[in-house]
Amino acid sequence: MTAFRLGLVGLLATLILDQVSKLWLYRGTDLVLTQPWRVAPFADLLVVWNRGVSYGLFQQDGGFGRWLLVGISALAAIGLVVWMRRTESRLLAVSLGLVAGGAIGNAIDRAVYGAVFDFVHLYWGTWSWYVFNIADAAIVAGVVGLVIDSLRPDPRKAAAPPV
Repeated sequence: MTAFRLGLVGLLATLILDQVSKLWLYRGTDLVLTQPWRVAPFADLLVVWNRGVSYGLFQQDGGFGRWLLVGISALAAIGLVVWMRRTESRLLAVSLGLVAGGAIGNAIDRAVYGAVFDFVHLYWGTWSWYVFNIADAAIVAGVVGLVIDSLRPDPRKAAAPPV
């Protein structure tokens, strides 16, 4: 499988898992009414509507901010797919696909609901992580992959004869 196709698989898997999980929790369960649901001694499922970006920064209450964030997400996803199309690195392509799929998933939430549906809360004792969703987790995993890929030696440079 080509790097691009592998990246598309990552993008589509992220997008589908993200949207199915959100739709099921929001429309297929009573989580909204009975939250939080304890799923482990360190994890709850609960409903948080994030009108901002990562970690709830830059909260947007109006329509302009909402659609601006949808537009930025769409442009970012397009740019990531173009980059994904040009790479031969499978790790880079999958990483870009994860980030693009996450961006599209959260953009869909913003367009449909006006905010991103977050539902996973991790904590330990008094320490608490922010509430996130599958799209957010994929974006983080994709960024980690981008960092790892950037640290790997470039095989094209290694194969080139010394000047």
